[in-house]
Amino acid sequence: QDVFQTVGREAIQLPQIVVIGAQSSGKSSVLEGLVGRDFLPRGTGIVTRCPLVLQLVNNQSEGHSEDAEEWAEFLHAPDKKFKDFSLVEEEIDRRTAEIVGTNKGISHKPINLKVYSPHVLNLTLVDTPGITKVPVGDQPEDIEGLIYELILTYISNPNAIILAVSPANIDIATSEALKTAKTVDPDGNRTLAVITKLDLMDAGTDAMDVLTGRVIPNKLGIIGVVNRSQLDIKNKKGIKEAMQAEALFFQRRYPGLAARNGTAHLAQSLNKLLMHHIRQCLPELRTRINIMMSQYQQLLNTLGQAIDDKSQVVLQVITKFAATYCAVIQGTSHDIETAELCGGARICYIFHETYGKTLEAVSALDGLSTADILHAIRNATGPRYSLFIPEIAFELLVKRQIRRLEDPSLRCVELVYEELQRI
Repeated sequence: QDVFQTVGREAIQLPQIVVIGAQSSGKSSVLEGLVGRDFLPRGTGIVTRCPLVLQLVNNQSEGHSEDAEEWAEFLHAPDKKFKDFSLVEEEIDRRTAEIVGTNKGISHKPINLKVYSPHVLNLTLVDTPGITKVPVGDQPEDIEGLIYELILTYISNPNAIILAVSPANIDIATSEALKTAKTVDPDGNRTLAVITKLDLMDAGTDAMDVLTGRVIPNKLGIIGVVNRSQLDIKNKKGIKEAMQAEALFFQRRYPGLAARNGTAHLAQSLNKLLMHHIRQCLPELRTRINIMMSQYQQLLNTLGQAIDDKSQVVLQVITKFAATYCAVIQGTSHDIETAELCGGARICYIFHETYGKTLEAVSALDGLSTADILHAIRNATGPRYSLFIPEIAFELLVKRQIRRLEDPSLRCVELVYEELQRI
């Protein structure tokens, strides 16, 4: 993931889990449940404004799972370890503002975050902005289309597993997440449905038919989870405590389905799905990478040996360029143009034909009358008579006449400059 963040994702399509869902459907709470930490920004409206590539790495050593530390690292700040996860939330906010700005727009540029913990399973997830219909504040009018386009860039990858998050307190048949997933995965071979907010359903209703797949069947299954409410978050209810409450909820409300639902079961299912998916994709990926490595190695070989003394090479290139440039102007170049004048010959033509004829057409005495000359001489002598013509009168008159040559001279400079650029 780190390498392809640098070189681009277009060439190789990596297996990963892409989380999609409508705005405020509970995506962030599902991800925090999988990590076991509060680390994602929260608020009203659109909070996730660029993709978050989240890599969970299990760092427990044999027999020492409790001693292992938990920390997070960002790809854009590789030398910094975040052991306080509240700082992770602040860094995501800061980086989002840096990429997108302070308005409510979105960006395709992802934020890469790794979380090392003994309590997580090895997973790679991509959190995408929530699907929204109506622009708010200073959002662009086509915000729905922009988000849809961003989501499609990730879920169109045939090696991606789609985690479609839908709240239980709306009709699943109207789920934006499942509808979007169906556009690229009509058979449902790589879509796993997650139902959130089961505890917020109307009194007297349940999600039994939805969770068992009788409403909308799903090949990879449908898993229900119960996240913390906003009040629980304000009261600093921990993730572990919330998962215990979730387990009690399923045992009480859905005893027959308790073993196949919940955040813990979701994490295990995702881990198995991703590992199985990687196993399937690996031969094709290896072949693709080997072919690309061979192609780029051939391209690299055509570029010659590595440069040791860069300053010497730059000096040689500049010297060679200058010599070739002078050769074109002097007419000693091996590749002499025969169809038209160019280089030094063109500059010579500009000076002698274009500029020279313009100068010849200008009369030295145009606009200068005998009265002008007399007035200049008398003004230069002041109150006295002079035997000799004052030099200052001559300079004054000549400067005025020479000024008439300024425009044709500047035009000549432009023509020569254009030819130098063309060379």
